[in-house]
Amino acid sequence: MAAYGLYTHIRSNRRRSVALLIGLFFLVYVLVFAGALLAEALSVEAPIDYLLEAAFYNALKAAPFATVGTLIWVLIAYKFHQRMIDALTGSHAITRADEPHLYNLLENLCISRGITMPKLRITEDAALNAFATGLNEKQYSISVTRGLLNSLDDAEIEAVLGHELTHIRNGDVRMMVIAVVIAGVVSFFGEMVFRLFFRASFYGRGRQSSGGGDKKGGGAVIAIAIAVALIVVAWILSIVIRFALSRQREYLADAGAVELTKNPDAMISALRKIENRGELQAANSSVMEMCIDNPRQGFADIFATHPSIDKRVAALVKFTGGRDPGPLAVPGPDEVPQLGEAAAADGPWGSATGGATGPWGPRQ
Repeated sequence: MAAYGLYTHIRSNRRRSVALLIGLFFLVYVLVFAGALLAEALSVEAPIDYLLEAAFYNALKAAPFATVGTLIWVLIAYKFHQRMIDALTGSHAITRADEPHLYNLLENLCISRGITMPKLRITEDAALNAFATGLNEKQYSISVTRGLLNSLDDAEIEAVLGHELTHIRNGDVRMMVIAVVIAGVVSFFGEMVFRLFFRASFYGRGRQSSGGGDKKGGGAVIAIAIAVALIVVAWILSIVIRFALSRQREYLADAGAVELTKNPDAMISALRKIENRGELQAANSSVMEMCIDNPRQGFADIFATHPSIDKRVAALVKFTGGRDPGPLAVPGPDEVPQLGEAAAADGPWGSATGGATGPWGPRQ
């Protein structure tokens, strides 16, 4: 397995980011045409060819406004997406003074590879998870949950930070944010068109009942069916775009963490502790797709956004020589020392009678 930041993967992610932006505008234009077709079908009784031609003409007139609206949406997401995510997850930025040891762990990893230091955030959630956000070096940020800090030791937290740094380095974070923006725009326009359609249908039925029950011709029925089909297809494509983002990125990020920390066992044990404990209660599905693990899997694993922990651990064992301890119980808060704190009593960090030990064995 390739380790840290495959250049081909980085270039591929950049191309995908551009393709996602193109796809964003394409899907919006499809929805604009569908909306115009619905408007024509509900207001004019005419053959289908006339309705399609009129809808295309109206869609062309509306395209500049749709383009401007989409660009405004993208700019808002570019500028404020971190604030939106913070509002959903309860994340807040921290400094070296707030969490000196955690800050130093991330800083040391960045220095070792000459990576620009991203901002560090803590999400006040008992779940065990972490995620990275941002679209450029000034925006990149890594968030870890309070539950993760309370349940993992230093080596495991360092592995998680390395995983998220690899996502940043490989361009996965930027691609995921763009994908979320696409899904948001399409969902918004799709819902707006449906609302306008049902409202127009309601008032149309009222007018028809009061005016003698005039009915639309067959062209209108076909036009409505085409418009609804286009809206549904656009919505499905927006989902497919998100799920089509290669799940290989998680394997690469796991391997990148091992290359950064030189400790495959730490990455494996971190994944085993996070397994099935990563559900962020306040986060929506878009945020969960950015996390190191997403317990919200699709039916029959078809729409799963992450490989299973078992598959990821098996890959690490096979390609990095790590050891799989199997499913792990998470120690309670009193059993895991605070970051950088050596335990005096028996526990994961040392023994009161024996010599001090590290997370992976006795210190010599």
